[in-house]
Amino acid sequence: MLRFLIPIVILLILELYTFFSLRALTTNKFILIGFWVLTVVVYAIFFYQMSLTQREGRFSLSTGYAIALALTFIVPKLFIFAILFIEDIFRFFASLFNYFQHSGMTVGEAIPGRRKFISQLALGIAAIPFSGFLYGIFKGKYDYRVIKHTMFFDDLPEAFDGYKLTQISDIHSGSFDNKEKIEYAVDLINEQKSDIVVFTGDIVNAVAEEMDPWIDTFKRIEATDGSYSVLGNHDYGYYAYQKQEDIEENHRKIEKVHEAIGFDLLLNEKRTLERNGEKLNILGVENWGASRHFPKRGSLRKATEDVVDGEFNILLSHDPSHFDYKEMEIREKEKTDPTVITDEPNIINFDKKIQLTLAGHTHGMQFGIEIPFLNFKWSPVKYRYPRWAGLYEEAGKYLHVNRGFGVLAFPGRVGIWPEITVIELKKREKLA
Repeated sequence: MLRFLIPIVILLILELYTFFSLRALTTNKFILIGFWVLTVVVYAIFFYQMSLTQREGRFSLSTGYAIALALTFIVPKLFIFAILFIEDIFRFFASLFNYFQHSGMTVGEAIPGRRKFISQLALGIAAIPFSGFLYGIFKGKYDYRVIKHTMFFDDLPEAFDGYKLTQISDIHSGSFDNKEKIEYAVDLINEQKSDIVVFTGDIVNAVAEEMDPWIDTFKRIEATDGSYSVLGNHDYGYYAYQKQEDIEENHRKIEKVHEAIGFDLLLNEKRTLERNGEKLNILGVENWGASRHFPKRGSLRKATEDVVDGEFNILLSHDPSHFDYKEMEIREKEKTDPTVITDEPNIINFDKKIQLTLAGHTHGMQFGIEIPFLNFKWSPVKYRYPRWAGLYEEAGKYLHVNRGFGVLAFPGRVGIWPEITVIELKKREKLA
């Protein structure tokens, strides 16, 4: 009961402070009553839709828009609360001063009124995140950015100098609602004219059928040496189905989806590309990450069984925590599940060198701030995934985390835009 009571109290405080800011600006009863009517309607829609989702066990597009409505309605009020609460601290001390300084003054008379200017300031500042959320919902989620990197390696085979790959991740097709925008994004992918295209997991939100309307669109993706993919945690349908046979059937359908769109799905496997007698390995593992809540099927050992020292390896692994997690957290039921790899090493400490790992999963939380020319980026997701977007390097091994192609839960993006990554591999010239 307490876990519900605390959020309700917090929301009530936010609504009261917002109401106080409005009341400081107007005494119009229609506006003030309308505020409470709108508040009740928004929360009713949100809680009704969440209850439907819980009963059905699946996350629908309607649920996403209910979440978007609630966030757009609530987040700006955090700014109102912060500003008015600071004002209330000053009002508190001012009231103490007035009360003790002027004899005969009542407590009510000692409390200074809320200043109209502060309420105007609070509402004006709140309008900024409100506008940001509206943009993120209607425009931001399809505001695709092509981000390019050139990476230099000492051990890259000469034949692959200048080799170009395009990475996409986290399609989440169950959240799409605009065919024209998705076709535009696929055209952007093809415009890069890459040697290969790689996809690093989460093609759906939960069930394979979500991809059915989009197969013809994604099968248009082209690359000289083909397209390669792996599974993400959402591709296992683990929260959409109760019966194991249903989960397994969904898994088979997901595999067929990858085949239908021309993606070579790597299930703890390796593919070798050859040019002029030299080799480059594309490795793909099933989902593995530090979180105890997601399926763990990935195996570096299986994927690299035939890899020998000196080969150049690019790994597709959905969850970036696979790169350097410090501890494994395994649920009790997983200890008896033969499909769970319980001794999976992290990529940095793995005994076979993996020069470049490509991951996704975080979406950059679809919310944050990035200022490229200052090399600044921030998102709340960094406190859960320290390596959450862009390029990272440790121990001579590189990780790139894609910000995601689609969206999940919140049907929008604010400050963290959908990403198509283009990486050109270059051989570093040795100094004479």
